[in-house]
Amino acid sequence: METLKKKYGLFTAICMVVGIVIGSGIFFKAKDVLAAANGNAYYSILAWIISGLIMVVIATSFGVMATKYEKVNGIVDYAEVTCGKKYAYFVGWFLSLIYYPAMTSVLAWVSARYTLVVFGYIEAPMFALGVAGNSSLNSPECIALAVFYLVLAYFVNTIAPKIAGKFQISSTVIKLIPITFIAVVGTVVGLVNGTLIDNLDVVKTTELIASGDTATGLFPAICGTIFAYEGWIVATSINAEIKDSKKNLPIALCLGTLIIVVAYTLYNIGILGLADIVDVTANGTTVAFKVFGGAIAAIINILVVISCLGTLNGLMLGCCRGIYSLSARGEGISPETFAQIDKKTNMPHNSAAFALLACAAWFAYFIIAGAGLMNGELQGGIWDIVNEYGFDSSELPIITIYPLYIPILLVMMVKEKDVHPFKRFVLPALSIIGIGVIVAASIIKHKMDNVWYLILFAVIMLFGYIVMKYNEKKSGTLNIAQD
Repeated sequence: METLKKKYGLFTAICMVVGIVIGSGIFFKAKDVLAAANGNAYYSILAWIISGLIMVVIATSFGVMATKYEKVNGIVDYAEVTCGKKYAYFVGWFLSLIYYPAMTSVLAWVSARYTLVVFGYIEAPMFALGVAGNSSLNSPECIALAVFYLVLAYFVNTIAPKIAGKFQISSTVIKLIPITFIAVVGTVVGLVNGTLIDNLDVVKTTELIASGDTATGLFPAICGTIFAYEGWIVATSINAEIKDSKKNLPIALCLGTLIIVVAYTLYNIGILGLADIVDVTANGTTVAFKVFGGAIAAIINILVVISCLGTLNGLMLGCCRGIYSLSARGEGISPETFAQIDKKTNMPHNSAAFALLACAAWFAYFIIAGAGLMNGELQGGIWDIVNEYGFDSSELPIITIYPLYIPILLVMMVKEKDVHPFKRFVLPALSIIGIGVIVAASIIKHKMDNVWYLILFAVIMLFGYIVMKYNEKKSGTLNIAQD
């Protein structure tokens, strides 16, 4: 059977980590995090630092695993060598049907929204679901462009994977330009005119928050940063395609995540230097467009679009390999179909097509939920159901993946006896504590939405269990027939 070839180097791997994580989240979550912190600039900055350090520790822990194991798909490989094939199967099933497509669909929408801003179809976007003024969320232009971006990312990654890799590198470099510019200029301007000092001195209260019953404080702020920091695990999906993966992937995970934490922290300090705390809480990154105006604002917008598309490209890269990682092990839906690799492109085309369909399903949910969730403006039928039971698909799938890491980390502490004690015990222990912080933040912020999401999660995982049992029965039948 055809196998995936080594085609990516260390620099591409680092760009994968940085490029997948840094994308849209930093731009449209900045105000959400500050609002979740109730206008407390210190809590906001601390939330970005805490979440960033959690990411670095967990990524470094998996970097230890990457130095020893390399097969088809990093996180699935690590789950298999620590917790067994069945646990690895469910991790891969979750990634393929929930995590990858949910994240990818959100990025397609965000990319479309910022593109429409560039071309003047809409004003600088108000991104939070349920915020007044968000009616263009499901506009025909936004939906059509988002679908186009999804299909484009699919074709680039499927037909021309080398171009996808080069775009990942170039977009990573490009996306650091607006972040660096706003971080430096905003900080300098804020220190000179005193805005930054004032924002750090003043703590605003609940009049900054759109909904009076919204949970606020440090933990809700931490939860708001999770989307912006997520994606690094996708880089492990190409471990079988990275040259000298056991050496280069751990370096990429550690160095890449450190770059991200520094960039995010400095960027948010820069934003706080551009306008007063009320304006930043209400508008986030868009205050930069207002302050700079004209050509500079237009250039920043274009760079932001490229940044979002780079993240979309990276997520689709992992998404296309999702169901393949199971099929290569003889598991999942029709393994013989989705394990096929095209000889010309060296890509699992059937797996990629499945990924596109999964992305389309999650995109449809995101648009429906975004139009009806929380604001209550749309009434009757499906909207009443969404208003009551809908959840934020940009955050909650991320919250779920972290608890799935815990068994892997615990077994790592038991089994990896040839690893240095710091890497064997301290890093995994810190990672588990960090995961606890993330889960607590989700419970505090999303409340009952966690329950509605977990019900859907359970249904999808139950379907995965049925598929697994069917394959086991089919395999047993074949073995009897052969005997």
